Amino acid sequence: MSNNVHRPTFIGIHSRDPSTQILYISSGCRQSMGFTPSYMVSRRAHEFIADPYHGDYPSIYENKGEEDADVDEANAYVMYMNIKTADGDPVLHRVTTFKCDNSVIVIAMAFPELPYQNRHELEVQMLDGAMKRMNVTRDKEAERANASNHQRAAARWRNRSETPYGQRVPLYYAQSRQVKVAFVLENPEATEVQAVEGIRRQNGPLVVFVTGSIGRLIDADTSDLMRFPFLKLVAPEDLLRVSKFFEKLTDTPDVLFESFSLLQRPHVIEGDIVIADEQNTRVVVECLGANVQDGVALLLRKLRSEAPPTMDEMGNYLRPKVHEVDEDGGYMTLSEMISDDPETSDAPEWSRLL
Repeated sequence: MSNNVHRPTFIGIHSRDPSTQILYISSGCRQSMGFTPSYMVSRRAHEFIADPYHGDYPSIYENKGEEDADVDEANAYVMYMNIKTADGDPVLHRVTTFKCDNSVIVIAMAFPELPYQNRHELEVQMLDGAMKRMNVTRDKEAERANASNHQRAAARWRNRSETPYGQRVPLYYAQSRQVKVAFVLENPEATEVQAVEGIRRQNGPLVVFVTGSIGRLIDADTSDLMRFPFLKLVAPEDLLRVSKFFEKLTDTPDVLFESFSLLQRPHVIEGDIVIADEQNTRVVVECLGANVQDGVALLLRKLRSEAPPTMDEMGNYLRPKVHEVDEDGGYMTLSEMISDDPETSDAPEWSRLL
């Protein structure tokens, strides 16, 4: 297991607006920053950044205008910044963020052993979408210095065809109309997983936070899912795949991705009508996940809905070879875009800031 897993870590959620109001933060903030969750909730996240660019941080997630309302260049980012602590000494953190509707999910890992160095510029690496590296501080300085050329600067921001790091054509643009849902789960290592022959469902990590957009993905709402086992939402043919995905997350601090199916109408409420698995529509999602000491953060993006798979005589699931793509899907997944050949792959190194 990586030594990074034992570093101070925490998960936080703040609003996706200039206030960056903290909506949720895990108990790991005590070890990482010295503050209690009750102290931090409702405060402004960017005010805990010790570097001089803290005021520019919210601009990472802002919409660039009406013309950009339907386009998100990325949903996941990684950056390094000094974070204020209760004793007054800034500590370097690697911060990975997932953008989901009106919220931003933050996964932070502290490096308290490193000496303090003032980080004058905020550099951000996109982990998906256009997969580019941005210098937010320089971009904001350029905007302020060239206010009279605002329209041209905004066009450069939207297109990202000119950056300090050279030209690169984006692989794809993720549509903001696409259904996206963020979950925070208990750490899988802290929950008991029961695998009994003949029983499909397993007890797994419980949901401790989910965004309100869940109702657009499956037939459930936030109140139904609090403290509910996440694996009970997963289609039975993908339970093993998701369980292995969680195992991988517990062994690395990196952001990992996986695709799997959820049940469109999971049995969440006792006494409600139970939809048989063979009649329950599948909702195929792509998942970006990251693990810390006291939780797991997941960002799910809907790819498509499809009919339940059939089963052969041996009870094995047969996946359909041709998928009907929903109108709100229509883009390539990361696994489809990225070549297995390292010499031709256009993928970023997910675990490092490029």
